[in-house]
Order: sequence, then C-alpha cells, then structure tokens
Amino acid sequence: MLKIAYDSIYAHPLPEGHRFPMLKYELIPGQLLHEGAISSDNIFAPQPCPDEVVLWTHDKTYLQKLHLQTLSAREQRHIGFPQSPALTLRELMITQGTIDCCHYALQYGVALNVAGGTHHAFADRGEGFCLLNDMAVAANYLLHHNLARKILIIDLDVHQGNGTAKIFEAAENVFTFSIHGEHNYPFRKEKSDWDIPLKDGTNDAEYLHILEDALHTLIEKVKPGFAFYLSGVDILDTDRYGKLKVSMNGCYARDEMVFSKLKQHGIPCAVAMGGGYSADIRIITAAHCNTFRLAKDIYNL
Repeated sequence: MLKIAYDSIYAHPLPEGHRFPMLKYELIPGQLLHEGAISSDNIFAPQPCPDEVVLWTHDKTYLQKLHLQTLSAREQRHIGFPQSPALTLRELMITQGTIDCCHYALQYGVALNVAGGTHHAFADRGEGFCLLNDMAVAANYLLHHNLARKILIIDLDVHQGNGTAKIFEAAENVFTFSIHGEHNYPFRKEKSDWDIPLKDGTNDAEYLHILEDALHTLIEKVKPGFAFYLSGVDILDTDRYGKLKVSMNGCYARDEMVFSKLKQHGIPCAVAMGGGYSADIRIITAAHCNTFRLAKDIYNL
C-alpha cells in the first residue's frame, strides 16, 4: 500500500506574505483524493518527533530555542518565518513523518511525505524556510537502529541542500548528492559528496541526460541500502526563482527515472516534496501530484 504522511498542521497559518507557499500542503492530498488516485487509507498523520531522536542530528541549544521560542530576530530572518509554537510542532511532525515513511518504504518500497525536504536546516540553526532537517534526522534514525548501512540522499530541488551537506560532511555511511542551480540560493554553497551545479536555462534534454548518467554512477559507486529523494518542483520553467527551463513533462520524466532506477535495484525510498514557487498554484500542485501518481504506478501500490 502506498503510504503518505500528511496532517492539517502542514498548512500552518502564517502572515499574509507567507501563506501562498503553504497552500500546496492542503491541495496535494485534496487533489489526489478527489481524483481517486488515493483513499484516506493511504494517508497517515505523524506524531511529533521525540527530542531524543532530533538530538541525534541537531544541537541541543538550538532545539531548546525552538521549544522555548527564544530564537533571535536575526535567526528568524535567516529562517524566513516568524517563530511560533505551532511552527515548531509542524516541523517536529514533518520530521517524524519522514521517519515513518522510512518504515513504510522498507515494507512497500516507497513512501512519501506531503511536506519535508527541509534541506537548508543545519545542526545548530535553521534557514531558508527550514527549521529541522527531516531527511538528516531520518537518516540518522535508520543508522541508529541498524535499518540501513549505506544511505543515499538524492536532492533534486533547484536549491542546493546546504544544511544536509554540512551535517554529513564527515559521514562515511551517508552519501549526499545534489543537482541544483549554480546561480541560485544558497549563494554560499556547502560541499556535498557530489554536487552538479546547472547553468541558468538548463532544459529537459540536458537535465535528464545529466541525471541519467549520475544515477547510474551513484548506484554503482555508493551501493546504497536506502535512499531519500527530495523531489522539488522548483526546477520548472514556470518557477519564479528556479532559473531552469525544465517543462512539466521533463519534471515528470525526472521522477519516473529516479523511481524506476531505485526500484530496479531494490532500494527502498522515502520521498519529500521540497520546493515549488510557480506563480500559478495549480502548476505546483499538478507537478507534485505527478510524483505521487508515479510512485503508486511504478511500485504497483
């Protein structure tokens, strides 16, 4: 069965200027349910991630600031959201959702979190709309419980996963891979195990060729027992900040390529949605929904 992490708090209310990016967290499951691609049985609501688990990845002082609402004005500016107890709870639930997806992926091959992909969060700070790094926490959870020996993080958001790269810079059992816009945020990049920066205007053919070659190399070189896939749709040519020229069909082919390759090699995969900032929310929702449809079809769930 295809299992999908979602809770209504994912669409956490924010001041007017921040509301638009959060709408997709309601629209994605709503659309999939409406068209009959999934049923309510496919959706589960995660609980907040326990502090003990978060602290396998994040700094204790930083986590206390989130709980006590003592982030400085500067720290909040770097994150991009005003702090609130509801926002901290949201991040803890998203993080646990990705951990739960790991268990379902081990059982069914793939599972997806409607939110997540908070790859700009560092161990000791948040930035870029990310407070806790859900995939990093989940990867350390798998390692702590001996559920995977070698983990591959495939980050195909248009922005480099700088927080993830930094957290795992010295880790031998987590391989971080990022294809991202060379001239896009973050403007100070960290060093992933393998970074592929793309020129502005990269199109479908170029993007998919690079990805296909990279996936082949990654499977052969890393030999992962588990993979995380950050499937950001900010690579689209309609994205307000992405700077690439990947079409909706190209984005669809990207997801199809990743899922097919991982399934072919029997590598369980936990998926998080990442970014998407097209001016038309319908485009963002459609592109993300394609990821869910493909996972369901390719894994026969």
